[in-house]
This record gives sequence, C-alpha cells and structure tokens, in this order.
Amino acid sequence: MQPIRLIKGFLTVGLWTLLSRVMGFARDILIAARLGDGPVAEAFVVAFTLPNMFRRFFAEGAFNLAFIPIFSKKLESGDDPQGFARDAFAGLAGVLIVFTLLAQLIMPWLVLAMASGFAEDERFDLATTFGRICFPYILFISLAALLSGVLNATGKFAAAAAAPVLLNVILVAAMLTASARGWDFGLTLSWAVPIAGVAQMALVWVAASRAGFRLVPRMPRMTPELKRLAIIAAPAALAGGVLQVNLLVSRQVASFYDGAIQYLNLADRLYQLPLGVVAIAIGVVLLPELSRRLAAGNEQAGRDGFNRATEFALVLTVPAAVALVLVAGPICSVLYQRGAFDAEAAEATALATAAYGLGLPAFVLQKVLQPLYYARHDTRRPMNYAFVAMVVNAVAAIGLALTFGFVGAALGTTVAGWAMVLLLWRGSRKMGAAAQVDARLLARLPRIALSAALMGAVLLATEWALGEALYTAGVRYWALLALVMSGIVSYFAAAHVTGALRLSELKSAMRRRGSAER
Repeated sequence: MQPIRLIKGFLTVGLWTLLSRVMGFARDILIAARLGDGPVAEAFVVAFTLPNMFRRFFAEGAFNLAFIPIFSKKLESGDDPQGFARDAFAGLAGVLIVFTLLAQLIMPWLVLAMASGFAEDERFDLATTFGRICFPYILFISLAALLSGVLNATGKFAAAAAAPVLLNVILVAAMLTASARGWDFGLTLSWAVPIAGVAQMALVWVAASRAGFRLVPRMPRMTPELKRLAIIAAPAALAGGVLQVNLLVSRQVASFYDGAIQYLNLADRLYQLPLGVVAIAIGVVLLPELSRRLAAGNEQAGRDGFNRATEFALVLTVPAAVALVLVAGPICSVLYQRGAFDAEAAEATALATAAYGLGLPAFVLQKVLQPLYYARHDTRRPMNYAFVAMVVNAVAAIGLALTFGFVGAALGTTVAGWAMVLLLWRGSRKMGAAAQVDARLLARLPRIALSAALMGAVLLATEWALGEALYTAGVRYWALLALVMSGIVSYFAAAHVTGALRLSELKSAMRRRGSAER
C-alpha cells in the first residue's frame, strides 16, 4: 500500500472530527450559557462522562485495540473476516447488556466513585438520575465503535468519522427544543444522549452493511477466535482501566472545588479539538494500516507510515499547544463568557486550558506510538506503562492540587501524559525497522519547533495590539478571529520558509486522494 493512503485517511477522519468538535463547542457553549458552572451543569458532566469512560474501556479501548489487528489480518488473508466480526459483535453486545443493567442498580456508587465531593449536596441526586438515563449510551456507542473498526480496517473512514457529529447535532437540537418549550434542561439533555447513541450505531451499521459486513444480533458463543481475542484484549482492558483511573482522579480532585468539574470539562473541550482532529485521525488510520503492512512483512512501509504519522501529528499539534498556553485567556473569554458563565469562570477555565495545552503533544504522540505495540498483538507492555502513568498522575494531581487547586488535576494529566510517551518510546526501540525514526523526520523536528516559537511571538504581539477589543462585547468575536488568523498565517509561513512543512506535499496528497483508494 502506498503511504499516501495514510494521508488520505488522516484528512478524511480529521475533517469529520473537526466538524464534530465544532458542534461540540456549540453544545458546550449552550450548556455553559444556560447552566453556568452550577450544580445541574456539573451533574450532567459527571453523568455523561460515566458511559463515555466505560466505552473507552470496553470498545474504543481494549476491545477494538485487540479486534482491529486480528480482523485486519483476516481481511488480508481472506480467513472469514465476516464470521469473526459477527461473533465479536454478539459477544460485545452480550457483555454490555448485562453491564448496563448492573450499572442502573449501582449508579449512586458510580457517581461517588467519580465525584465524591457531590455526596453532601444536591449534585449527587441530580447526577444519579442523569446517570441512569445516560448510561445505556454505552451499549449503542460501543457497538458503533466495533462497526467503525470494521469500516476502518477496510479503508472506509467517512461514515465512522461522521458518526460523532450526530451526537452533538442531537444534543444541540435537544437544548434548543428544551429552551423553546420550557422543558427541564438537564433531563432533556440526558434523554438526548441514548437517542444519539442509537442514531450513531444506525449510521455505521448501514455503512458496514453496504461494505459487505452485515452484522445482525444473535446469541453470543465462545469460539476459539473469540477466546484468542479475549486473551489479547485482557492486558489492554487493564491498561484501559488504569487510564480511566486517571480520569477518576482528576474528577475527584475537581469535585471538591465548586464549579471545577465544569471548568475542566470546558478546558478539555478546547484541547480535544486539535487532539481529536489529529490524534484520533492517526489512531483510527494507523493501527489497521500498520497491522496489514506488518502482516505482509513490509517493514519499510511500516516505518514510512510511522514516521509520516509522527510528522503529521507534530506539525499540527505543537503550534496548537503553544496557542493554548499563550492565549488561553481571550479564547476562553470569547467562547464561553456569556449568560450564567461569568468572567471569573472563564478565567478559571483558561488556567485549566493552559495546563492541558502543555501536554497536548504528549497525548498525540501516544496515539502514534501505541499502534507499534498493538499491531504486534503486544498489549502487555502498554498495560505496564499505563500503571506507571497512573501512579504518576495520582501523585502529581493530588500533590499539585495542594498548591494550584483544581488546576493541579489538569497538570497531573499532563505530567502523566509525558511519562507515558517516554515509556512507550523507550519500549519501542527494539522493534526493528518499522519503529525507527528516518532522516526526514529528524530534519523537520527542529524546524517545527522554530516555526511554532515564531508563531507564539506573533500571537503575543497581536494580543497586545488588540488589547481590550478581545474582551469588548460586539467586537470580541472579530478580535479573536484576527488573533487566530495571525497565528495560522504566521505559523504556516514560517513552516514553509524553514522547511517544516512543504505545501506542495499537502497539495499532492489532496490531488491523489481518489487514486489512493484504488
């Protein structure tokens, strides 16, 4: 396969993810404007986080990381990939149905595990009610994730990448309807979540059926292939559980500070924009492609894919990290400060955003390095590394919270992210040619750093020149647009001059999108 296939996949997934993140901003802006940083907002954030946390554990985490390499190799060899996918679909559905019913019974304890600071106030009852409504989302979105894995392994990325857009469209529509009809805002939001899950699953199910993989419900059965899948997935499941403990630590720390869960949630939305567009695109595309290349014994093609993915990741996320650290204040003020969300809340969100921004390159590099392990069915070492990162996160988050308050939770996540990258990098050094850095990447790393530094200087100068316009009603939107454009133009100009990014390469990739699929 040609390396250009990776670029085409990155662009497809990235563009759809960008649209999803933009809709996610609209969703969170509406929530913040209506609910501010009050108890209903924080209760919904915790309730919505619960199914998403376990979804990463079951589907997008352990299960898919084990499923995609096996399915990709079966697809490459023609060894009944459809039968394997059907068995996996039935098995995952059976486990999740039981788990969803159990979660309804123990929801109060799940809420306390996520945010024990809620125990003594109204947020606890609200989060428990919202959680019971939201939790069935895990069933639909996890099955959608498996179907997306099938599509991604066949080189079809559009439908799977478009599915998350439906979630935000439905939630925004629900909020607008609730405001117009006077419905309870928190309950309407909560009921919209499982409805969106059904819509997402339906979209990718139809796409998978058209691709020749019509997966229908049936009684689960334990086959030798599923047993093998479970053995490979078990360490990844433990690693996924460790990563979710990191999330729990952050939420627990934040739950003891009024409004902090909402601040971290909105800051998370900002750094998830570049993280989602780049890291998710790389993670979705690189794992099946690398698995197939290694299965075919093509180490050189695997090396090229790994290096181009790293280059693509850094050329976009390093400048994004610089921007989030240097100009988080005006960004959060313009995007979030309105209605019930005041200037003090926006300032608190900006502090958390800058803390997350420091870790953005690390979060993306994890997505580049992990497929090196999973494509080889090595889930044990990432599990061990995740345990170390969990300890680092807990110590850093709790320790830094004593000095920096709720911002310590975000800083702990960042410190743990860089620790995980270091461990993954060291562990990959003995993986052969496919994991080696090539001359082109080595030459471009300092150029990317220099270009981002020049952009940072331009951003600070532009922020100083705009002054109060960034915080003045009526003109602040235009002022933020001017600030953002100054950063984009200066970075790409610097990247082109220094050779960090060749625009001709991107144009060539865009021209060859059609031929890359053939």
